[in-house]
Amino acid sequence: MNCSRRITRIQKKLRRKKLDAILITQPGNRRYLSGYSADDHDISESSGALLIPARKAPVLLTDFRFQIQAEQETKKMEVLLYPKGLHALLKKLLPDLGISSLAFESHYTLHSSAEKLKSMCKKLSITLLPTSGIVEKMRQVKDEEEIDIIRRSVLLNEKVFKKVHKTIFPGQTEIDIALALEATMRRRGAEGPSFASIVATGARSALPHAVPGAVKIIKNKALMIDMGLVLDGYCSDMTRTFVVGKASNKYLKIHRLVRKAQLAAISRIRAGVSAASIDKTARDIIVKGGYGKYFGHALGHGVGLAVHEAPRLGGRNRAQLKAGMVITVEPGIYLPDWGGVRLENMVVVREDGCEILNQDSTWLDI
Repeated sequence: MNCSRRITRIQKKLRRKKLDAILITQPGNRRYLSGYSADDHDISESSGALLIPARKAPVLLTDFRFQIQAEQETKKMEVLLYPKGLHALLKKLLPDLGISSLAFESHYTLHSSAEKLKSMCKKLSITLLPTSGIVEKMRQVKDEEEIDIIRRSVLLNEKVFKKVHKTIFPGQTEIDIALALEATMRRRGAEGPSFASIVATGARSALPHAVPGAVKIIKNKALMIDMGLVLDGYCSDMTRTFVVGKASNKYLKIHRLVRKAQLAAISRIRAGVSAASIDKTARDIIVKGGYGKYFGHALGHGVGLAVHEAPRLGGRNRAQLKAGMVITVEPGIYLPDWGGVRLENMVVVREDGCEILNQDSTWLDI
């Protein structure tokens, strides 16, 4: 992870905006810029902050619980502890560094925390400026080192699915399968799931974000599994829908339509093409097939240190894709009281097309 180069880019942005420093608190952004991998339990329980001055070395601020981890994972930056809290340390540190203007991540700061920071800066005669998306914009385009990690994450995710798929039988519960998936991930080297696994049988597969329950797998009905894992910090995301038993003609028709839409969208992905046009390519096929009103979500999203990040592959996103972006392609059809089919692969945007990261199409082409 080339944190030094990323820090340099941020510092150049700060100087262009005539800012003295930025305080990074969003966990993914903090890890992207420092290598420090500790996560926050929630937005109110921080494991640290990264202070990046425009013209001086960055400083990682944390507490005793994370000191050893921070010192082991960071390079070329000082680690300072705040035994009395982050704001108490900043009150002393900011004047010592000669900072008169400070940016903070307004999209990942509680209002109460922002007000406290604002009050402190006012007393120190420091101008406080809210910012949003500065680091996230950088994270959209992955370098080849990041892509290689994501590729390995995707392939491990597939191996986990194939391992668990062999054990699925009618009468087993959705929870049984979800637990098997997440236990297998960890046994095979993943840090854990990148999101809570979705397992939905029968009519429940019409719920795009179904929560696994004590519901028994139904023979000859759709079973949707949406799963992902974290490997070396980077996420994977994959959906497979299949039938345990014999698929009906209706299921086969819908599955093949969804797969047709997915392949058509993938064939159009390349640098310079708008996200909205990719979404439209898949959506038009599903509309023409008579199921347009049953495909109500965006076609895909970016994946990296977070399982959901920019860019969004939706009809309202007119931005052009860039080489190095990693995105999902996941059309779906969801019929109330019957079930749903969603098929999801991950691809890397390239100048002349895209690289499909998934290798196994067994459950896609039927």
